[in-house]
Amino acid sequence: MHQTQFILYVSDQGKSKEFYQKILQLDPVLDVPGMTEFELNISTKLGLMPETSIAKIIESNTTHPESGNGIPRCEIYLLVDRVQAYMNRSIEHGAKLVSPLKNRDWSHKVAYFADPDGHIVAFAEKIAR
Repeated sequence: MHQTQFILYVSDQGKSKEFYQKILQLDPVLDVPGMTEFELNISTKLGLMPETSIAKIIESNTTHPESGNGIPRCEIYLLVDRVQAYMNRSIEHGAKLVSPLKNRDWSHKVAYFADPDGHIVAFAEKIAR
């Protein structure tokens, strides 16, 4: 594998783009009707695709993505520096706090949020041992 891309199906591409742009403090590397991409690192991208766009691709071969809106089905776990700053930005820009910033059993300090579509986003940093 040369690159990994995670794509979230979103109800409003513009709203989701603005949300992730603000909390990640990154500009999209691609922003066209039907897809927005953020480069998280040299080998990983986060994509935002409208539910209407993916519905055209998958047709009626599986359940339409909007039928699961607001139900957490995955988690984006991002190991960052200055986790408190990411937490503050997330709250400031409308993320719903799901689990507060605290030390976890796996040696990370983590806060969990829901984005505008209910996808779970976790910001974490390693705890010094």
